[in-house]
Amino acid sequence: MPFGKIGPLELALILLIVIAVFGAGKLASLGGALGKGVREFRQAVKEEPEEKKEEKAEAAKDAPDDKASKKE
Repeated sequence: MPFGKIGPLELALILLIVIAVFGAGKLASLGGALGKGVREFRQAVKEEPEEKKEEKAEAAKDAPDDKASKKE
């Protein structure tokens, strides 16, 4: 097997070692905490900062209305 390639047998062995070291209960709580952290990170990335929302609202309010300019 080439160096740096991990197959299914190696992954199973690593998983067994991790379970033996941390225990099944601790491993489940670590997975839950990791999932919660990933969800919070995605939500923070998706949300737009309030300052940018306010700037966009002000720019839209200050921009001339296209319908009014077409009537003239």
